[in-house]
Amino acid sequence: MLDGTFFIYFRQGGPLMWPLLLCSILGVAFIIERGIAYSRIKGDTAEIFSSIRESLLAGDLRGSVETCESFDHPVATTLKSGLLRFGKSNDEIEKAMESVALHELSKLEKSLWLLATLANISPLLGFLGTVTGMIASFEALAEVGLGNPQAVAGGISEALITTATGLSIALVVQAAYNYFNNRISNFALDMETSSSMLLETFSEIDEGANQERSEGEIGEEQPQVK
Repeated sequence: MLDGTFFIYFRQGGPLMWPLLLCSILGVAFIIERGIAYSRIKGDTAEIFSSIRESLLAGDLRGSVETCESFDHPVATTLKSGLLRFGKSNDEIEKAMESVALHELSKLEKSLWLLATLANISPLLGFLGTVTGMIASFEALAEVGLGNPQAVAGGISEALITTATGLSIALVVQAAYNYFNNRISNFALDMETSSSMLLETFSEIDEGANQERSEGEIGEEQPQVK
């Protein structure tokens, strides 16, 4: 029953139902692809940074790098680039992390422009179907007059079906696009915040090392009591 109804509506929608069908297939494919890609991102940002900071404060730089490698997460990848440049200037470390973060964001944004395009095109195709359907209705009306309303029903059906189909596709695709875009914004914020916190941790380590060095020098300068 459902399959038969679908094909009836598809046929009544006219030729523009074919590009709308293509839009729906592409939309579902891109949504699934992005969903799988994001589901592979494992780990919590706070957990990742806490583990890295703990290893760093314990003097285990290699352990902090291995912690990053154990997480399949853009934040971990970004922080790893900073850890590998420990001891360099803050500007060099910051530029390295920024470069990696941009690369990670570009991977996260893959196919999103296609979803945005489909969300814009689908309702336009539906509205185009409205226009062609109304044109067909008026042509039928001109041929048979008002005495046969059945003649104009086909064009009206085409107009309504294509519009409803286009809007339905756009609603689903736009909702998915907004969801993915929001996740990307959260990842970007996490990468920026974590990068700043890593630089602060480096500064904290340097200050601790300088303080120990100063205390050692003071101890050496004090005269020994005999």
